Amino acid sequence: MAACHSVDPGRWRVVLDEAVTRVAGRFVRAEPRATAGRFVEGLLSDAERKTCWSLAERAGHADPQAMQRLLRTAVWDADAVRDDVRSWLIEQFGHPDAVLVTDETGFLKKGWCSVGVQRQYTGTAGRVENSQVGVFLAYVTPHGRALIDRRLYLPETTWCDQPDRIAAAGVSDQIEFATKPALARQMITDALDAGVPVGWVTGDEVYGADPGLRGDLELREIGYVLAVGCDRRVAVNDGRTLVRVDDLAERIPTRRVATAQLRTRGERSTRVPVGLDHHRHPAR
Repeated sequence: MAACHSVDPGRWRVVLDEAVTRVAGRFVRAEPRATAGRFVEGLLSDAERKTCWSLAERAGHADPQAMQRLLRTAVWDADAVRDDVRSWLIEQFGHPDAVLVTDETGFLKKGWCSVGVQRQYTGTAGRVENSQVGVFLAYVTPHGRALIDRRLYLPETTWCDQPDRIAAAGVSDQIEFATKPALARQMITDALDAGVPVGWVTGDEVYGADPGLRGDLELREIGYVLAVGCDRRVAVNDGRTLVRVDDLAERIPTRRVATAQLRTRGERSTRVPVGLDHHRHPAR
C-alpha cells in the first residue's frame, strides 16, 4: 500500500476500499474476498503483533480459521492481485522520474517448516538467525511510495537441492535457485514490461555487484545508482584500464560531479561519482 507523510482518516478508508475493490474479482468466493480486505486492514493497523489470531480478533472473528484458509487453501492468484494493485498505484501517483528501489529483509522464524527458512544473515536482527528472506521492489515518486512486488529467496543447498523438502512445503518442483540480484532483475523486468513509468533504479551493494542487473538497465536506458564495494574495479580510458572505485573517486574534482557517501558492510566508506551526463557512469 502507499505511504505518505500524513494520512487523512476519512480519505484512508476510501483509498483502502478502492484498492480492495480493484482486486475483488481475483477471489471467486465471497468469504476469502471479504477476509482479504480485513487481513490487509489488520496488516496496516498499529497492532503490535500481526498473527492470524490477532488479525482475526481485530476483525471480530471468533477464531483464526478464515484468516488461515485465506493463506493456506483459498484459491486466488497472488501475482494477479499484485498486478492489479500495481496498476492502481500507478494510476494514483505514477511519475516519469519515479525510482525503483530494491532491497531484502528478513523474517525471524522459530521452526524449520516455513518455506525458505534457514540460518542466514538478516538485517532484521543484524546477525545470522533462523529466518526467511524476501526481496522487495518499492516505487517512489514525489507523490508517494509503495511496495509493488516481492520474491521469496529460496536457499540453494537447504531448499532448491532438496526435492522432498520442496514437495512437503507445497512449492512447485519447477522452481529453480535464483540469487537475490536475480530476483530483483525479475521484478524490475516485470515492472518495466508492464509499462510502469520509471526514471531510475537504486539498490545497495548486493545488487550493485551484479553485472547482469546493470546490463539490463543499460539496455533499457534506465538510469541507476547502485552501491558497490570500495574494492570494485571499473574500466576507464575506453576500457583499457581497471581502477578501484575508491581510487577513482579521489581523482575526480567534486565540483564536476555530484557525489554520494556510501558505507559498505565493513568499516570503510567511499564517495562515488553519480554521473550528470544524463544518467550514470556505469561500473563494469
